[in-house]
Amino acid sequence: MEERLVKVGITHGDINGIGYEVILKTLSDTRIAELCTPVIYGSSKIAAYHRKVLELPAVNLSIIAQAEDAGANRVNIINCVDDETKVELCQSTTAAGEAAYLALEAAVTDLKRGAVDVLVTAPINKHNIQNEQFHFPGHTEYLEQCFGGLGKKALMILMKDNLRVALVTGHIPLAQVASKITVEDIVSKLRIFNQSLRQDFGIVRPRIAVLALNPHAGDAGLLGKEEEEIIIPAIQEAEKKGVMPFGPYAADGFFGSQLYDKFDGVLAMYHDQGLAPFKTLAMDDGVNYTAGLSIVRTSPAHGTAYDIAGQNVASEESFRQALYAALDIYRNRIRYREATANPLRKQYFDKGGDNEKLDLTKEECERYADTGEPLDKAGSYGIQGRGGALVEKIDGDYYSVVGLPVSRLRVILRDEFGINLL
Repeated sequence: MEERLVKVGITHGDINGIGYEVILKTLSDTRIAELCTPVIYGSSKIAAYHRKVLELPAVNLSIIAQAEDAGANRVNIINCVDDETKVELCQSTTAAGEAAYLALEAAVTDLKRGAVDVLVTAPINKHNIQNEQFHFPGHTEYLEQCFGGLGKKALMILMKDNLRVALVTGHIPLAQVASKITVEDIVSKLRIFNQSLRQDFGIVRPRIAVLALNPHAGDAGLLGKEEEEIIIPAIQEAEKKGVMPFGPYAADGFFGSQLYDKFDGVLAMYHDQGLAPFKTLAMDDGVNYTAGLSIVRTSPAHGTAYDIAGQNVASEESFRQALYAALDIYRNRIRYREATANPLRKQYFDKGGDNEKLDLTKEECERYADTGEPLDKAGSYGIQGRGGALVEKIDGDYYSVVGLPVSRLRVILRDEFGINLL
């Protein structure tokens, strides 16, 4: 049976910025419609205006009344904004804010009822979009309200390739950061981050670096006590809950020395601590991902860019990568659910030998074999990969299964021999 294409809801964002420019540039590549089914929430007339003004390649937009009507191998658009809405490039206007909200509301409604599979949002202006229904600092907080519930919290992750940066505090004034950081919040963010890295990115045992709040990680309390009183206890508490956090690391040297390459994720204490170095490294193709929720939402890691709107100079690479990331995460979640849907019912050992026997159905065995993962494994399964879903528990250290108990070895080398692996 042919696999159904993922249906991608795309909101047009602020119509006076570069939203339509990066959307249309991305979707002008006809191969995109072969990878997914795009559904733009906006206005075909406004889209045509931007294409004409910017002299962009033609994109044949198929106007549909509802997401269920979206056709494969074409770019679909739902008109949810008044065609007479005035476009004023480079300007922040009330009309642009209203248009951005109407598109977002329509897309979220369809996402809730399963009419689209994932959401990719073009940039909004956080000021002009404010109204009685939208009173949030940004997309992340709005989506948390829409899809949170039952204690689910959103976590903003900025990502490019294997670099993933998440934040303890987000859109708040710098003067409030220290008072907003608590042991509970750090532990909560670490657990959300850890789960996202597992289900959304396929990492079995994520390693997460935790940044310090103060210069030089507080310098033993000389430059601040948050590390000793809040961050280190939070790291210790998260370890008890199955997370593998490391740190706290002084933020300046951490990025300068490329230490981030050794970790699957980085947890920063505040917005610019994480985003300033991230955007330096990945401004053109970075992606903003809202983790922790039941839905998948991504966006380009840039704003409305009023200063270059209407000039046909904006790069679509970040938006394109946001679309690709949404597809990857959606499929990773499916694989994760399949791997964990039927946890191992029974695990026992043959007392007559060393062979471990797992109570699996023939279908489960064949499905796992089809992945190709066990073909180069001496034990016929890879605990580092999907095979980890076959193991009910481990008595001892995980790394003793795949090699040396790394964490214990690090402590021994440090305390007994003065060798610091970090």
